[in-house]
Amino acid sequence: MPEFDDKRLKLPEGELETCQVTAAVANIYEGPDPAARLYTQALHGEFVYVDQRRDGFARVQCQRDRYVGWALLDGLSETVFEPSHKICSRLAHAYSNPDLKSPPKALLSLGARLTISGREGDWLHADRAGWVHKRHVAALTDMESDPAAIAERFLGTPYLWGGRQSVGMDCTGLTQQAYEAVGVLLPRDSDMQYAWTGRDIPEWREPGALRRGDLVFWKGHVGIMTDAEHILHANAWHMAVAVEPLKGAITRIANYYAEPIGARRIDVSSERRTEPAWKA
Repeated sequence: MPEFDDKRLKLPEGELETCQVTAAVANIYEGPDPAARLYTQALHGEFVYVDQRRDGFARVQCQRDRYVGWALLDGLSETVFEPSHKICSRLAHAYSNPDLKSPPKALLSLGARLTISGREGDWLHADRAGWVHKRHVAALTDMESDPAAIAERFLGTPYLWGGRQSVGMDCTGLTQQAYEAVGVLLPRDSDMQYAWTGRDIPEWREPGALRRGDLVFWKGHVGIMTDAEHILHANAWHMAVAVEPLKGAITRIANYYAEPIGARRIDVSSERRTEPAWKA
């Protein structure tokens, strides 16, 4: 079960204010300093809880996975709109007008939340973001079926520690995005994903035991299988999201770091949900 007293997930007791991300992405840092380590990111339209403000920053807790850090206040709003749609393509421009020749206002990543308030032809108006083409938009309740296929969309995306958007992501940002698109919300870090999600695959090292969508874990790292023999992961060796034979990845990582600690299988049909499991 999730251990919500983990310091990565816990704000001090007290009254919290709900805010919404208005930036294309809100970087969430270790401290109230843009030079601090990037902890994670909250995408456009997502909600955060705020408990204090300091030097232009707010200490926030992401609603989607309870992760805690510091975000710039100018990318948040105290006025919140209920999202109705989401970005369903890897990346999408939001334009200033319903015209592809108009200046873009924001570059939105897969999973960004939108509040649609109007339509003109093939264009949808998203409050705070701009005009987005209908081919890049889906209803919040629309779910994909194959998390590995979502992960494959990110092939070549640069590695970014703490990133979970389409222009930069780390290993757990990738698995979060892949599974959220099919309706399964994973926690932020690999130890949490290993402890809290899916079921153990004790025989995972046996030939043919793994299958598409399974997660293989190292201490501090995770990847998603595209078939029984290949793993796709955001990793610091390639400095990108890459796919490679699992045996080769195990050998290379063992030479530099350690052996895998196990594998998990997530039953999407039983774990799918439309709201965070820990939503208040």
